[in-house]
Parts: sequence; C-alpha cells; structure tokens
Amino acid sequence: MGSSQKLSNARWRRSSYSGNTGGDCVEVADLGLPGVAMRDSKNPEAGVLTVSPETYSAFVAASKTRSE
Repeated sequence: MGSSQKLSNARWRRSSYSGNTGGDCVEVADLGLPGVAMRDSKNPEAGVLTVSPETYSAFVAASKTRSE
C-alpha cells in the first residue's frame, strides 16, 4: 500500500467527543487514496489500522447507531 510515508506525514485528530481526562480515544488520519488510518491515542506506537473510506464511513455509522 505504501502508506508508511503517508503515516509519517499524517495529521492525526481525535473525536470532538474526547475530553482531556485521558480516557479511551481513537485518533484518525485521512490518507487520501489508501483510506483512513486509525490508532489508539494512549498508545500510538502499538500500530495503525488502515481501512477504505467506505469501511470507515460504515464504522462511524454503526458506532452512531449503537450509541443512540
């Protein structure tokens, strides 16, 4: 996929629902064509999951449905 270069330049962001209390949080970065990267904000060196934009959209939609 060639995303290691893109990951080193990635702009990671947290959900606006995340507070500053050190709780569980997922960070995401838009990688363009390869997709969206996700990682654990508490342990970013543990690894990155890269998914297609469609898969990420489905993940977000399912998360919203389950939290309602």
